Amino acid sequence: MRLAVRPALAVFAALALLMAATRAHHFGAIPDASWAVFFASGVYLAGHQRWAFPALMALAVVVDYLVISATGVNFWSHYCVSPGYWFLLPAHAAMMAAGQWAAANGLAPRWALLGRLVLALAVGTAACHLLAQGGFYWFSGSVAEPTLAGWAKNFSDWLLPYAQVAFAWVAVIGALHLALQPLFARLPGAAVKAD
Repeated sequence: MRLAVRPALAVFAALALLMAATRAHHFGAIPDASWAVFFASGVYLAGHQRWAFPALMALAVVVDYLVISATGVNFWSHYCVSPGYWFLLPAHAAMMAAGQWAAANGLAPRWALLGRLVLALAVGTAACHLLAQGGFYWFSGSVAEPTLAGWAKNFSDWLLPYAQVAFAWVAVIGALHLALQPLFARLPGAAVKAD
């Protein structure tokens, strides 16, 4: 599936707005949709990742900068912004790649697609968490004495909460996709490729 440029820009804008609006808190009243946004960008923006991925990563850093700076803390001094912070690049790339794989055969609603989306999201979330959490645990300097057992416990403690948030947001995006599908089918050049 490859969207034309104009619909791709519209999808990108919607995903960017969702990430900008939710990235302030991982697990707040409205939790961070970033992982779901990168997954959905893989689903919808395949063929546009050369510009979409760097633009979403830049937006993520800008939002982080604004949120951290608003607390009165220097961005570069914040405990989250360490050498481990840069592991978000491959972590988010893993989510985008998982989304691309999930949608490789199109997005026409069917049970096989649902299974592929769930599998891709589960694998992508585990890989994303492994990279993001592992980068922070081993390279942030926030853990006084990192150990393999400590890392494994930290990984397992946080995997489910992050996965729940990612799955919930992807479910919301999927519901919007299904609701808007008839509208997109009527727009020339905007319809998602059917199988």
